[in-house]
Amino acid sequence: MTSTQKELFDRLERFYDAVPRDVAHTEEFGGLVLFVRDGAGWPFYARPRLDATESPSAADVADVRQRQRELGLPEVFEWVHENHPDLLAVARSAGLAVLEAPLMVLDRDALLPADRLASLPVRILDPTAPGFAADIAARRAVAAVGFAAPGTAVGGAGPAARDTALIELPLDALDEERNRTISGHRVSALVETPAEGAVASGMALRVDDVAEIAGIATLPSARRRGLGAAVTAALARQLLDDGTDLVFLSAGSEEIARVYLRVGFRRIGTACIAEPTPVRG
Repeated sequence: MTSTQKELFDRLERFYDAVPRDVAHTEEFGGLVLFVRDGAGWPFYARPRLDATESPSAADVADVRQRQRELGLPEVFEWVHENHPDLLAVARSAGLAVLEAPLMVLDRDALLPADRLASLPVRILDPTAPGFAADIAARRAVAAVGFAAPGTAVGGAGPAARDTALIELPLDALDEERNRTISGHRVSALVETPAEGAVASGMALRVDDVAEIAGIATLPSARRRGLGAAVTAALARQLLDDGTDLVFLSAGSEEIARVYLRVGFRRIGTACIAEPTPVRG
């Protein structure tokens, strides 16, 4: 690994460690740190400690999983393989299934212009707009339906499924979305059509000059129109305009990674996400 590559991976590691810290407290288990959210919201992960001098052990993984079960949290671990190559075998030996997701960074000179993507406009959500609560609810509902049917294949789930998934956000969750958006720590986007309403969505998390694009989703009925690529490009462009220096993402599969390659991202490594192996009935 060159010094330039090491600097890049170090920046990503600091980002992953920093993202949860303003809304969560930490518990340390050997070479791992578990982020425990304070209050309602999406639960966080466990990952290698920034200051650890040794790689996480199987005992560390077992201790974290026990604590996650005690707290009613999902047993999820995340790490960058290039930074912790030994953890992959440790996680698998502990009975965890590991998703090896292509880790990609934006080449700003290769970012496709808007007129080379989908014809539908992407709307960056305004936290001061009267419809912000409805927009966030729509973003989340589109994501729920989209991620329930992984991949890029066209499917039957569409606006009706999205509307079924719509829920009114608790005030504390809405306040968090609004406050983080106003502060520049979060950017959200939607694509809508007059006939279908919201059909694609995405978001980005930002810490200082580093940002991760995440949650890119399209309703299965609206796939193969270039909407996911359009949302990704719009978020990347907004982040660059806001002064972000490093924009990255993790693709859910090699197939999805090819979409991001066309947008202007290039693969640099592998992001690992580990969860218990599903029990076969």
